[in-house]
Amino acid sequence: MMSATSTLAMTHFVSLADSFDKNKVTPGVLGFIVFAVIGGAVWLLMKSMNKRMKNVDFEEAPDPAAEQQPASSAKGAEGARPKAS
Repeated sequence: MMSATSTLAMTHFVSLADSFDKNKVTPGVLGFIVFAVIGGAVWLLMKSMNKRMKNVDFEEAPDPAAEQQPASSAKGAEGARPKAS
């Protein structure tokens, strides 16, 4: 059951909704400002990230096991392969 107050409020809100033209409702100036601020923040973050990525100097440390393997396998490489029949 709806009380008289809730019925009056619903009637008031429905009449307000009917008065707006659904084809002319836009985000307005506030929506543009929020969108522009978010876009500016993303641009600044990308600029900062690019600056920091240019300063990264990464050289992978050689694997000690990989350094030892070629020396030992170079001598025994011929004998380790199976012979074709």
